[in-house]
Amino acid sequence: MLIILGVECLMIDSAAVYSASETNTSNFIDPSGGPSRSTKTWKPAEWMPWALLSAGAVTIIYAVTLPKRWGHAG
Repeated sequence: MLIILGVECLMIDSAAVYSASETNTSNFIDPSGGPSRSTKTWKPAEWMPWALLSAGAVTIIYAVTLPKRWGHAG
């Protein structure tokens, strides 16, 4: 999951986050409808995608080497 989030952060410049309490389904379906008043724009920091990718890679490498540590090489 961390790798997927890291790749997504590399691909986007910003993301719009809507408040669930003030948004209804018609705001997403009808493009002429205005977004919620409490829309916030989130921009990932420069270091965030690389940190997420690194943490995901370390987790996968650790999980792959676990059988060898327990003596169950497969």
